[in-house]
Amino acid sequence: MFAPKKILVPTDFSTYSDDALRQAYDLAKQHSAKIYFLHVIGVTQTCAIDYCFDEPTLAAIDKKAIETSEAAMNEQIKRVLPSMDVEIESYVVKGSPSVQILAEQEAKKIDLLVISSHGKTGFIGHLMGSVAEKIARHAKCPVMLVRAA
Repeated sequence: MFAPKKILVPTDFSTYSDDALRQAYDLAKQHSAKIYFLHVIGVTQTCAIDYCFDEPTLAAIDKKAIETSEAAMNEQIKRVLPSMDVEIESYVVKGSPSVQILAEQEAKKIDLLVISSHGKTGFIGHLMGSVAEKIARHAKCPVMLVRAA
């Protein structure tokens, strides 16, 4: 029987990621697993037309984005989970979401990835692809895809 001990749950703060966190919580509780709750912030655009940010400004922007994300993650945990009876480590990294999620999966030797899907289809969905689809295609562990009801 599959019994994950390390579950990675990426969040974009949507109601879809709330559902993924709930599913991961249920599994973690069942199998005495730890949840790694992750948010990925994008790389800040350094220049626009003829103006570029200096390093101190970029560092301040990144620091504020991380602080805001950490606060939003703590709020999401409190709002979504019925109790804090499973171990949860929440953290923020910077980069491309699919690349960073896959890197974290390998670095932390994750047993199960639980990720939400917004269910976008059609030409735009096919053209752009989705983070969930890229994760499902390239992950080196089982992926639970939580779709919108």
